[in-house]
Amino acid sequence: MRIPQSGIAQARRLGNAFLSFFPDGSSDGSMTMAASYLTRRHLLRTTASAMAAGWLAPSWGRANENVRSAAGMTLGFSTYGMKSLPVEQALAAIAEIGYDAVEIAARADWDSAPANMPPARRQACRGLLADRGLRLSSLMEHLPPAADDAQHARDLERLAGVAELGADLAPERPPLIQTVLGGGAWEEKNSMFRDRLGDWLAVCRPRNAVLAIKPHRGGALSEPSEAVWLIEQLGAGKWLKMVYDYSHYAFRNLPLADTVETALPHTAHIAVKDAVEENGRVVFQLPGASGAFDYASLLRLFHAGGYQGDISCEVSGMVSGNPGYDPLAAARQCYKNLAPAFAAAGIRREK
Repeated sequence: MRIPQSGIAQARRLGNAFLSFFPDGSSDGSMTMAASYLTRRHLLRTTASAMAAGWLAPSWGRANENVRSAAGMTLGFSTYGMKSLPVEQALAAIAEIGYDAVEIAARADWDSAPANMPPARRQACRGLLADRGLRLSSLMEHLPPAADDAQHARDLERLAGVAELGADLAPERPPLIQTVLGGGAWEEKNSMFRDRLGDWLAVCRPRNAVLAIKPHRGGALSEPSEAVWLIEQLGAGKWLKMVYDYSHYAFRNLPLADTVETALPHTAHIAVKDAVEENGRVVFQLPGASGAFDYASLLRLFHAGGYQGDISCEVSGMVSGNPGYDPLAAARQCYKNLAPAFAAAGIRREK
């Protein structure tokens, strides 16, 4: 996804104004975007600083409304946090709470895995999505590429099944398929990832399914720059994208503005949850639960760069695995925590 031209023009104007607030030796005319404008890196860092200082007006989040017919974002919830519920019940609850979109967990051990969704059930869920006004933004898989050829062949069949499920549930706008790529060392796995993803894309393209890979702090693919390398190696255009989730970059010397700058042109889906440090380890919480992260700033940064997709609340297994976990209470709390961020950022939610 490229930054719209009108968005760049707006960024130029804002960037020039911000220079007077943030002198850094770069205002001598040598810094460029095209020939004489700010670099994206400087703009994003300056923007993030301005947000933190409270100088960025909420109206900037609406600067690109004339670029596309649907210029807002959706607030969604992932059924990854509702494993104990039948998908029909989960969809009804998510809509009732007020969400705009949903990500359905299609992993093999979930109620909504393709094998558990015969044609009649798929048709019923498709009708439920339409009747409740929920956009199906994504199907969540967990499919680490396999070096073993026999397992790879089975994975291709599994991926095809997920893509076909997406086409059945939302034929007019098929959801993307998101997955992490598993553990190991990046230097040892990146070539295998590239080769296997190439085969995966050959399965996804004819089924009109976009594949979105998610850097994970515990995975071999753990940073946005590594996902960009895979995308560029495969020259996949619109078919291979990235899932952005800052909780996997927190406490790793990966600043928000830098990760957004790297990920923005390739991001098709944003997952949100909190990350905090407890006793020397990173622990995930419900999005907004810790109060330690400014989601309005995250929304502004992405929207100003042209992102118009889903902001999907994700409940970590660290949370859902706790005794007494209530998936409906968690979904309501996530909505209460995240909905105000859209208003604070001045960004319209798409229904």
